[in-house]
Parts: sequence; structure tokens; C-alpha cells
Amino acid sequence: MSSFSTLGLPSNLVEVLTGLGITEPTPIQAATLPDSLAGRDVLGRGRTGSGKTYGFLLPLVARLAASGAKPRKGAPRALILAPTRELVTQIEAAAAPLAKAAGLTTRTVFGGVGQGPQVAALAKGVDIVIACPGRLEDLIGQKHCSLADIEVTVLDEADHMADLGFLPGVRRILAATPKDSQRLLFSATLDKAIDALVKQFLNNPVTHQADSAQSPVATMTHHVLHIERDHRVSILTDLASAPGRTVIFTRTKHGAKALARQLNKNGVPSVDLHGNLSQNARTRNMDAFHSGEATALIATDIAARGIHVDDVALVIHADPPAEHKAYLHRSGRTARAGNEGTVVTLMTSDQVKDVRDLTKAAGIKPTTTRVNDVSHPILVSLAPGERTRPGGFEPVVTQPERRPAGEGTGTRKSRPGSRARKRQAGEGSAPAQGGRGGSAPKQGGQKASTGNGGQARRSQGSSQGGQKSGGQSRSGGQGGRRGAGAGSSQGSSHSAASFSGRR
Repeated sequence: MSSFSTLGLPSNLVEVLTGLGITEPTPIQAATLPDSLAGRDVLGRGRTGSGKTYGFLLPLVARLAASGAKPRKGAPRALILAPTRELVTQIEAAAAPLAKAAGLTTRTVFGGVGQGPQVAALAKGVDIVIACPGRLEDLIGQKHCSLADIEVTVLDEADHMADLGFLPGVRRILAATPKDSQRLLFSATLDKAIDALVKQFLNNPVTHQADSAQSPVATMTHHVLHIERDHRVSILTDLASAPGRTVIFTRTKHGAKALARQLNKNGVPSVDLHGNLSQNARTRNMDAFHSGEATALIATDIAARGIHVDDVALVIHADPPAEHKAYLHRSGRTARAGNEGTVVTLMTSDQVKDVRDLTKAAGIKPTTTRVNDVSHPILVSLAPGERTRPGGFEPVVTQPERRPAGEGTGTRKSRPGSRARKRQAGEGSAPAQGGRGGSAPKQGGQKASTGNGGQARRSQGSSQGGQKSGGQSRSGGQGGRRGAGAGSSQGSSHSAASFSGRR
């Protein structure tokens, strides 16, 4: 079996990985590293959670360090493009310890926040820029950033870029980088739109396909619960009140916000994540999920690719997604890097055909169970453990949220655990661009944000300092809901949005 050292990775980067508990390369890393370290253009395909992030970060940092150049003002040496602000922050979290070991600097660039800190960082000179296309093009147009010195360009989640309509901007950005610079393109799927991009910008690329998005994940089990719509909230409440973290997906922003409100009302501490939240609200909610103050995350597809969570054992499709790629990427929030996980889809009678077609297209053969109410034993089987409802989550906002022009402001909230619940005010629409940069919980010695993270398994009969039951529980094991207990801090140049810690 190959190791990072035998693949040619410098010893200082191997030491960083070892300190993070990452000792063996994943298949996509083992396949691509020899070529990318040698400077070749690489086209890599691997499903979400396969370790693609380190697959491009490691050669990028190693090659920049080896060249020994220093960044000019406003001219970064490497560029990583990603489709969402969450993914930008996630990549930066993984890059930070590697860059530090190599003496390099990083900067995130995205919309939805003021550009001042981004402009200031670029003016000082930065080695690696991790960006969403929209804000980066804005800064280039304002002459704050030049791509003339780029040595390595990475395009992450290229298929998602295409789905979001970002490819025209991506083409303009790639055209602004030197033609002889190295380009690495990573994607879960390789379709016609990606082929056109490859032919235009990659020079004699080496293609590595470690797996595909449709490849079955042996450690992931898929279930469909055939329910009546009236039972939807009660079943979701039951599943989400089991020990461990749960990610629940809805189709719409309104649906995510409404479901989070309902779960909080029923005593399950929950936060939402969707495009109508300001950047401050997104960061606050993710901090709460990271720390364990909130044990359920209700999200739209914005979180399907942009968030890596090491210890999510249950993913629920409260609304079946519209197409199979979304199903696969949503489901990829669990069973990462060989760990176990469970995926549950709620299906009403009028959705039977759609769900059947969806799972067939995804290459999944789920177990379907008719569930009439929360007393059905399948619920305890899917989410083992004692049900606890300690009370809804209430964020603390110490000052009005600063948002782009035309958006609302936040209001002060009571502290978590308070029974006096207030609705959040001023959640106006976020900018159309899904880019960003800013700070989020900083890693404190935990595993970095890649598919190499360790995931704790949901188990019966376990208790890890979880929150006390609020008096509403259903026996199915021992122990309360666990929290990660990891603190967080914010930094101006790099940040972490990964969720580490074991349940």
C-alpha cells in the first residue's frame, strides 16, 4: 500500500497530515498525487467524501513551496475556485495547516461580506487565493487582483459549477491565468460541460477516476419511509432527537426555516442553512452545529457539497431531491472515508414513482418501509438511542448583523435553552453570488476538512456528556444526545468550517 512519502510528498507536509491523524492516502489521492506533484494537468473524478480536497491541496502547496517565489502585491501565486462560500471556507480550513508548515499565506474571497479585508489581504501579497467566481471577477475588474502570476489553478466541484451556471465566469478566469501554468480539475461527475472546459484549458491532462458518484458506498445504508404527510414532523422530530448529529434536507429555503422552527418548538435544538441567511447568520448557525449546541442542521442543497462533517451518522431527505445527483451529494454528508452512515428518505403516496425513479438513477436499492406513526420500531433501528428533547436552540446575537445593502438586520436573541422563543428577524435574501470569504470556527487540532476525517458511529447504549432529557423521551438505548464540545475562534486570513470531534 502506498504512503504519502512514497508518493513523493515532502516530509514537512507528511508530518502535518500525521498530526491530523491522516496516515494513508485515499484512492483518489494515491491516483492523482504522482502526476500533480510532477506538474502535469490532472482531471480527477471522485465522489463526495473521497478526499479530493487533499488531492489538490497537497501538490499545490508542495509546488509553491518548491518554487520559492514570493507573491507580488495583488498577484496571488495559486488559485482555487469553488462554487459556494461554504466550500471555500471548508477548503481554506484544510489548507491552513499545510500552508503554515510551508510558510505560505492564504486568503478566502467570496461575496455576501464586505470586500475591504479581501482587498487589504491581496494588497499585502498572498500565495493562495480560494475563491468563488463572482467576487473574484469583481476584484479583478476593480484592479485589486491580477492572475498573471498564477502557477497552479484548481477547479473544485466543476460539475456543480456547471449546474449553478458559473462556467462562463470560470472560463474568463481561467483565460486570465498563464497558459503554461498547471491546472487541476476535480469533479464528482464528468459530463459534456466539463469535457468542453477540459479541452479548452487543460494541457494534455492525465485523467484519474478513482470512483464515480454512482459507485455504491458499502458503509452507507439507504431507507425509504412511506409516510402520511401529517406524520412528517413527528417522525422527523423522533429521528432527530436520537443521540448524534443529524442533517435534514429540504427543497426550499422557506421549508428549511419552517422545519427548524418546528423542531425547536418540539424541543430538538436545530439550526437552518440556506441562501436567505446572511453570512453572519450562516457562520453562527454552523458554529452552533459544530459545538453541539444544535444537534440538527436543516439545509437546502447549499449544504450538499459545501460542508464536510466527520460525525454525521444520519442524513434525512425530508423532501426528496429533484434529481439523482442531488440525492448522492446530500447523502454524502454521512458514511465518509469508510465510516458508517444511514440515509433516510421520507416519501408520501404521491411521491412513490418519483422516488423510485430517483433511487434507480442514483444506482441505489433502498429498503422501503411503511410507517404509520412514531411507534414503528424501524425508527429506533435507524436512529438508535434514547430520545431527548432538551429545548430549542436560541442563538445569541450581540450586535446587529452587518449585511449587504438592501438586506435586513439581526436582532438580539435569548440564550440557548431559553423557553421564550423569538422568531429571527431580518432574514432577507442573500446575494445571488454564492461566493464568500470570512471566518468560521478555527480548527483546534482536530482533523482537517477532507474525506479522511474520522466519523463516530451512532450506537445504542452510549452516553458522552450529552444534554439532559427534557422529559420527552422514547426508550431505545442509553445516553443522551452528544455534543462535540469543540470551541471556536475567528481569524481574518483563514478559518475552519469543518465539524470535528467524536460523538
